[in-house]
Amino acid sequence: MKKMDNTAAGSWTPDDNPTPPTVKNSCHPNLKRFLASLSFAYFAKALSGSYMKSTITQLERRFDIPSYLIGIIDGSFEVGNLLVIAFVSYFGAKLHRPKIIAIGCVLMSFGTFLIAMPHFLIGRYKIETSVRWSVNSTNNLSPCPASSPESTRAGDRPSLLNSRGCERESSVSMWIYVLLGNILRGIGETPVQPLGISYIDDYAQTENAALYIGCVQTISIIGPVFGYLLGSLCAKIYVDIGYVDLETLTITPGDARWVGAWWLGYLIAGTITLMSAVPFWFLPKSLPMPVDKHDSSCTPEQTRFIKDSPTMEHKFRPEEPADLHQMAKEFVPTLKSLLGNPVYVTFLCVTIIQFNSLIGMVTYKPKYIEQHYGQSASKANFLMGMINIPAVALGMFSGGVVMKKYKLGIMGAAKFAFGTSLLGFFLSLFFFAMGCENSKVAGVTVSYTGVEGLSYQEQSLFSECNSGCLCSRRDWDPVCGENGITYVSPCLAGCSSSTGSGKYTVFANCSCVALPDTQQVNLTASLGQCPRSDSCDKVFPYFLALSVLSSFIISLGGTPGFMLLVRCIRPELKCFALGIHSLATRTFAGIPAPIYFGAIIDTTCLKWGNKMCGGRGACRIYNTSAYRTLYLGLTLGLRTASFFLCYPGFALLKRHIKMEERNALTNGSAELESLRKEENSSTHCEQFIPASDCIPDRETRL
Repeated sequence: MKKMDNTAAGSWTPDDNPTPPTVKNSCHPNLKRFLASLSFAYFAKALSGSYMKSTITQLERRFDIPSYLIGIIDGSFEVGNLLVIAFVSYFGAKLHRPKIIAIGCVLMSFGTFLIAMPHFLIGRYKIETSVRWSVNSTNNLSPCPASSPESTRAGDRPSLLNSRGCERESSVSMWIYVLLGNILRGIGETPVQPLGISYIDDYAQTENAALYIGCVQTISIIGPVFGYLLGSLCAKIYVDIGYVDLETLTITPGDARWVGAWWLGYLIAGTITLMSAVPFWFLPKSLPMPVDKHDSSCTPEQTRFIKDSPTMEHKFRPEEPADLHQMAKEFVPTLKSLLGNPVYVTFLCVTIIQFNSLIGMVTYKPKYIEQHYGQSASKANFLMGMINIPAVALGMFSGGVVMKKYKLGIMGAAKFAFGTSLLGFFLSLFFFAMGCENSKVAGVTVSYTGVEGLSYQEQSLFSECNSGCLCSRRDWDPVCGENGITYVSPCLAGCSSSTGSGKYTVFANCSCVALPDTQQVNLTASLGQCPRSDSCDKVFPYFLALSVLSSFIISLGGTPGFMLLVRCIRPELKCFALGIHSLATRTFAGIPAPIYFGAIIDTTCLKWGNKMCGGRGACRIYNTSAYRTLYLGLTLGLRTASFFLCYPGFALLKRHIKMEERNALTNGSAELESLRKEENSSTHCEQFIPASDCIPDRETRL
């Protein structure tokens, strides 16, 4: 009768149904396939995500938009996650997790293809230049026109013809497609982490779960290696390759106006992401439970690292169809229960602050290398992929190995993660000492006589040496004078003639280019900015070495920190907690961090480019000293704030562990007393019937 009452109440006992199948210490073949499939999916999503970050400067220049707007585009990925992650992580845990992940991969691939679409809709890229070439002549027009309608048109007022063409071209801002594609990528990526990690943790041996998750996380770090390498390759290729004679180009990949074949990498990344969806369609909904997690009174959703109560009940068995209405009713109470865990909430606040620092730093690090150390976008992406990211991958994997080898508990994992983060913070302080001076640009950072410390204003671009030329202050067509100073344009350098063609053009008789010590004037200038000083080139290798070391040390705490999140919550809330964690970090870190980092970087811009028919375009040159101070100061300042929350976090965690130990002792005593009663009843039973029939489910209970 008691069994009938329990069944009517909606619960089930081991006597009602056969126990779930169990496996011994060997890894189930389908679990191996799932690990391989999830690793490939992590690789694909990490590749496309890192490629997006590697194309930031390319997108800025192609669509003539500032850094803060690029931050909005980059953060739109998190907006896509925000729209569905809470429901996917909650309802997805009850449904067919592998197939939901497959659907997500398909959506990610479609979003990646959508990002590349503007290239095929927009016109050819028009380089901003003040040099005008003569028609039907091998000689170039003078860079320094005295007075003509042509020069007036090249000045501050665009021609009516160009204006109409620009209005027609910009009636639909093409970067909107990039924004929408990134949102779709975010929606598709949503189920991969919470459902994939919880699936592994449900069906892997407890002692192996950390290593498996560490391996998956390591593969996800390898993805950015190929993503940045792909970005490096595409940045070398001109955006309109196949449609433009490269010999006629007046810019090189190191120029602030260069745009690489950004669209090509998105086509490649989208294809790889689509391929990653295929294996998940052939994986089962659930797997046999490992022996160390098997409990006949618990479903797989209940067997976890920490058991808050031995009487937990779950209404949904993996073999039964999920009751969506019942799950919806339990959503709000489940959320309240999760947010009532002070350890989880504190950990969540710490990770949100640290993710703000991490996301802002990683998003603009290639740009920092370009602007601060004078490297091309291709080289910056190559260094990120070949030096920085492998160090992070090794650190993530090593952290998982350390946790497995030394069998770190919750407190041990927390201390290890905190220690590595603190050590990495102190190492990062040395970045402030590895700075470079501003490039010498006449009228921007130095005067025309070479005096540094100039406060830039548009009028400072003009001097007596170029007063005879009708030059535009809006142009950005830099030339490097023989005196080592960069001039904003050949006209502002006072050049009156030129020879050669394309990137090999040389300007002569430049009245502003002079060597004061030798009294030589009217020297020549070549296209492009002057290279950085030798001292900057010497500092750059040390910057790379310190970047690798600090990245490795900080990433050592990645896997232990993630396992801390998994183990500090109630077992049946784990999948939901992972989803809420992703939701919170994406909402309060992934979305705002690129935007306010970009807006702050924009404040250090010294010279903005101009769109074809007017209006501010992308930044051409930054105040590198201010860039370094704000970029590094904001990154390390956020980390400092997170450390203050760690102290109450440790106190709450210590109290949580003591409560768990007391509960375990209490529950253990109660279970021992129950077993003694069963022994007594079985002894009495054996007097009348065989012992094998007295307690048929005792082994299962144990």
